[in-house]
Amino acid sequence: MVSKLKRWLREGLILLMLLAAVMLAMDWWRAPHSPPAFDSTPLHTLDGQTVTLGALSAERPLLVYFWASWCAVCRFTTPDVAKLQAEGSNVMTIALRSGNESEVARWLARKGASFPVVNDADGAISRSWQIGVTPTLVVVDKGKVVSSTSGWTSYWGMKLRLWWAGV
Repeated sequence: MVSKLKRWLREGLILLMLLAAVMLAMDWWRAPHSPPAFDSTPLHTLDGQTVTLGALSAERPLLVYFWASWCAVCRFTTPDVAKLQAEGSNVMTIALRSGNESEVARWLARKGASFPVVNDADGAISRSWQIGVTPTLVVVDKGKVVSSTSGWTSYWGMKLRLWWAGV
């Protein structure tokens, strides 16, 4: 019985290591490529502010969340991003091809989400980053991309990435 348990544990550990390797390979393959001078490019939020990712990430790591109102996976990730922002984490979101500004604002109101949003109505910002999958999360620290992932990510996964970037 003990030898059977050891074998199952060993096989489970091997399976977890293979799963982690596949996930890391997918993140590497789907990683966005930051455009030149992305840190100083002015972005306009729904509430009328003009910001740059370099300025937002100067003091502490910034989570940049590329999402879309039509994205099924974003429905699970967006509440966690909103929770991080409500707790004081440094967050900027970019709504990819989700309609005009009033449509994005209405969608956010329906979902009860309140975080800073840049509306990328025509997808130009996302194309310049070569975003191919939503959601995509990018951690920027002091104007440099330090981490990225795409697809579903847990609240703790996002929190850990922000913490790790600040260490």
